[in-house]
Amino acid sequence: MTRAQRTLTIYTQERGAELGDLFGIFFEDLNHAADGGLYAELVQNRSFEFDPIDRAEYHALTAWEKIERGGGKAEINVEDSHPLNPRNLHYVAIDIVSEGGGVGMMNLGFNSGIPAKQGETYLFSVYARRDASFDEPVVVTIEGTDGTVHGEATIVVQSSEWTQYAATITANATDTSSRLVIVTKGKGKLYLDMVSLFPEKTFRNRPNGMREDIAALLADLKPKFMRFPGGCLIHDGSLNPDDRDSMYRWKNTLGDIAQRPARRNNWSYNQTLGLGYYEYFLFCEDIGAKPIPILPGGYDPHHKRIVPIDELQPWIDDALDLIEFANGDPSNEWGAIRAQLGHPEPFGLEYVGIGNEEVGEPFFERYPYFHRAIKEKYPDIKIINSAGPFAAGSEYDRGWKSAKENKSDLVDEHYYQSPEWFLANYNRYDTFKADEPKVFLGEYASWGNTYYNALVEAAFMTGLEKNAHAVGLACYAPMLCNVDYINWKPDMIWFNNHEVYGTANYYVQKLFMHHQGDQLLKIEAYGLDEKQENTMKPINGAFALETDRCSFRFWDMKLVNNDSGEMKELNGLSAELSDTDEDRLGGTSLRTLDLGETDWENYTLSLKAQKISGPKGFNLYFGKRDDNNQLIWDFGGWQNQDSALCSSMNGRTSCLTQSIFNVEPDMEYELTLEVSGRQIRAWINNVLFHDTEDKLPVIEPLYYSASYERSTGDVIVKVVNVQENSVSAQIALADLHKTSLTVEVNEMSDHAPDDENTFASPERVSPKQKEFSTVGCSFHYDFPKHSITVFRVR
Repeated sequence: MTRAQRTLTIYTQERGAELGDLFGIFFEDLNHAADGGLYAELVQNRSFEFDPIDRAEYHALTAWEKIERGGGKAEINVEDSHPLNPRNLHYVAIDIVSEGGGVGMMNLGFNSGIPAKQGETYLFSVYARRDASFDEPVVVTIEGTDGTVHGEATIVVQSSEWTQYAATITANATDTSSRLVIVTKGKGKLYLDMVSLFPEKTFRNRPNGMREDIAALLADLKPKFMRFPGGCLIHDGSLNPDDRDSMYRWKNTLGDIAQRPARRNNWSYNQTLGLGYYEYFLFCEDIGAKPIPILPGGYDPHHKRIVPIDELQPWIDDALDLIEFANGDPSNEWGAIRAQLGHPEPFGLEYVGIGNEEVGEPFFERYPYFHRAIKEKYPDIKIINSAGPFAAGSEYDRGWKSAKENKSDLVDEHYYQSPEWFLANYNRYDTFKADEPKVFLGEYASWGNTYYNALVEAAFMTGLEKNAHAVGLACYAPMLCNVDYINWKPDMIWFNNHEVYGTANYYVQKLFMHHQGDQLLKIEAYGLDEKQENTMKPINGAFALETDRCSFRFWDMKLVNNDSGEMKELNGLSAELSDTDEDRLGGTSLRTLDLGETDWENYTLSLKAQKISGPKGFNLYFGKRDDNNQLIWDFGGWQNQDSALCSSMNGRTSCLTQSIFNVEPDMEYELTLEVSGRQIRAWINNVLFHDTEDKLPVIEPLYYSASYERSTGDVIVKVVNVQENSVSAQIALADLHKTSLTVEVNEMSDHAPDDENTFASPERVSPKQKEFSTVGCSFHYDFPKHSITVFRVR
């Protein structure tokens, strides 16, 4: 077929679904995304509230060290008998035993230290008091690790009552490993709390603001919305809002930062809440993104904490009060609080989410109470329901059932999968209906930050666009990661204490956000039907068992050929695995066991299993070709709450389907796994738990979408080529009635699949722009191999 016969035709007058607020961002405070990240505070543990409840090795003086100079001696203690306020109980007492050259404390900051930059000004503040009145100053310096002073200020603390002091320090050198040092002389005790150091220059110069370079990268995306503050951290915690480890309660995050209680972050660190709901709303306003707050629904699925339904009203009130806080008139209670904080105008909240990745009946029993109350008082607010953390299975189905019954506006879907899964499920939303709740793809990513990951995500995103009738919102996740505090990867933006870069995935998101358009256009392909099918067809190979810190016995292990009836006994019908702590200490651990292999394409594996001891379950591997390519039945995974079927391809795992299940000790389980081609079904005690297909990707010649932008009148065409070879095609714009076109091209190409951005090469993988003109309303284009091309036709 000649290249002229391959055509993409865009019907510029045939407009379809509105794209609305389709592409946005998601902020969750993991990977130190807030403290030590977007939140510009440079002092770690500023209020001496770090505690083992946050992280086992934390204590009240984490990130602090004692300073004794020139023979000075001091005793450093953390006290709570005369606190700054009831929500900030701990403070440090510096007992000057011998003043010498000065005594005090040094804060180590985050990462390598305090990032001082020559010529920049820093705002120091502290609450302090002394038990004796004299004029000996407190000297505050930014110092290098060798003691070199990069900037200095002094304050004089004379009161025996808590008083806030402030000073400015201008750095005379650049040093990303500095320390904040506080030293004094004299006698008696000096007490300190809320020790803070902010760069004077924050994003939009807001006090208590955002780190400028990270915030600028986010603003540069031009997202339509921002989902916040999580994530699992919103519902993982106790039911009491005053507990240190409570669920995330937005009212705790308002007002004076000294009055905000420290919080255990479920990602195992301390959360100061300095970046609170008011700051989130301001930041959304500053970057032009609609706020989408997510609230707990009275249920912690991690620990099975459940608010009784007759005690649910305060939780519902929190949701209603939040809407009033965001949108209410200053004459109303929470509108007045917003106005007192400095924003009398409403924030224009349109969306609110209840729950995050919820699994289990208790959430779905409680959701309707929130939904009814919000719709009754605020009928225009769009409410987002939850469909769990996986792309399919019983909890996913339960979430969608709840959404349809309650007429939720959107359903929050989450999935992290292999690139192959994203390609195989490119058409995932083709069959979703326009008159049902819309999809909010609130968390998604392929496993990796390489160019190939970004390329595949771009192909998938064209499918999201083409299904805008069903997909309302979508955001890549996670958004931010501090390289020295990694909880999860991949991530869209990586940073340390002084540098930041966007990944290849970031630049794909930026392309789609900058060139989203407002309304879909009909687009048709001719001659582009040469699909590449995966040649690895059947699910066959080796079988194996594996457990982790558990002890199991297995028996009656059989494999039957469903075509011929032939039967094989596996491992002599029985086996045992034991990987307990005692086994590990004694050197007797048996964690994995091979069971043989098969080349059959249609078979049933059955076995019986019993847990002897341990916190969870075991894995049954099948279709195993090597450790990076296999299928997994995860029986009793994630806190012993799941049964899941997963596929690992090239070392990257996708959950195909998941159901709630708990493996109980001493109970006997009869497990049956049926494989036919790539169809998989699994029974537990003769009850069908899983019925799924491990799809293999069928590579399209090109992935594409088109849209119309009202403000400019531009036609936007996105084309993704994931193949190893270039593809030529004619681009025809029908019904445009112009004699010539100006075409702006933004393209990512000429990158190896495993290329990644780094601190040293932050834009190694990023778009290039060019422009050309045409005669008439069509043009020929060679789409390079592994390319993402966005045409903006004027």
